[in-house]
Amino acid sequence: MDSCCTPGRTAVHEHTALLPVPSVPAPLTAQPGTRPGLVDLPGGEFLMGDTFGEGYPSDGEQPVHRVELAPFAIAATAITNAQFAAFAAATGHRTDAERYGSSAVFHLALRARARDVLGRAPRTPWWFDVAGADWAHPAGPLSHWEEIPDHPVVHVSWDDAVAYCRWADARLPTEAEWEYAARGGHRGRRYPWGDTLTPDGEDRCNIWHGTFPTHNTLSDGHLTTAPVRSHPPNDHGLYETAGNVWEWCADWFSPTYYRRSPRHNPLGPRTGTARVTRGGSYLCHDSYCNRYRLAARSANTPESSAGNCGFRIARDVSEDIRTGSTGELR
Repeated sequence: MDSCCTPGRTAVHEHTALLPVPSVPAPLTAQPGTRPGLVDLPGGEFLMGDTFGEGYPSDGEQPVHRVELAPFAIAATAITNAQFAAFAAATGHRTDAERYGSSAVFHLALRARARDVLGRAPRTPWWFDVAGADWAHPAGPLSHWEEIPDHPVVHVSWDDAVAYCRWADARLPTEAEWEYAARGGHRGRRYPWGDTLTPDGEDRCNIWHGTFPTHNTLSDGHLTTAPVRSHPPNDHGLYETAGNVWEWCADWFSPTYYRRSPRHNPLGPRTGTARVTRGGSYLCHDSYCNRYRLAARSANTPESSAGNCGFRIARDVSEDIRTGSTGELR
C-alpha cells in the first residue's frame, strides 16, 4: 500500500538494491538515561474507529467497534534523533535507508547536491529519492541530526523501529493501543483536544497549512518536523499524536480488519504486505490527506522509509500480551 503522504520504497526507489548486512556487534541493552519516558495506562474498554464517517473507505476506519485492552505503557513522545543516535552508537545498527543508500525527502526540505537527487515518486512528485538521506541526514546529505536532536527521528523503517525496540527492552504499540492512548480517555473525538482543528484560531498540531505541496504558510512554525513536546499533551500525557510524523505500529494492515477484529487485545491480521502507521504528519492537509484524525489509518511496507515517518515505543505491564524474540507481537 502506498500512502499519499509516505511513498513505499518500490514507488520512489525502484533503482536501488539492498546492500548486504554488515557484521556488527550483538545488540546491547539501553542504558538508563537513554530510554524515553513511558506513561503507564490502565487499559480498559474504548470505541475504536471513525465515528464521523469521514475517513477514506480504502483505509478501513469502520465499523466502529468496542475494544478491551490490558494495561500497558507507551512513550510520551516519538523517539527523537538523540535517542536513536544513542541506539545506533551502542549497537552499530545500520538502517534500511543506509543500506539501500537513499530515502525519500520532501522537495521543499531538500538539502543536497543536484547529483544526489536520484528521481521523484511518479504519483507523488513532491517526494525526491535522495542519495545519502537517512536518519542522520534527514533532509539529505547536507543536513545532520545534531542540528535537531529533539525532533522525532525519521527515515526509519518498521524493521529499524523493531531493532530499536529490542535494544530498549520494548516493542511497538499495537494499532489498538496507539488509538486508545492517543484518545486520552475521551470518547469519539476527532482530534486529541476535541472536534475543531484550530480552536480559537490556535494550531494544536504540526500539519500543512496553505496550498499543498507548493506553499506552506508556516502558521504553526514548521515546514517539516517540530521538536517533540511542541504542542500540549493529551489527557494521557502523550505529545503529538496528531501530525508531525507518522508512527509505525506493530500490526499488519488490512482495510477489512475492523470487521473481524477480536474484542480483547487485537493484534491485527496474522499476515500482510504492509504495516500500520498512525497519526499523520507535517504533510497532511485536508485537500488530499485528512489523516491527522485520531481514527485515521495508513500503512507502508516494512522496509520503506521517508522524511515523515518515525515511531514511539510501548511495553507490557501484564502477561496478557507477550513479545516474540524478534520484538514483534504475537
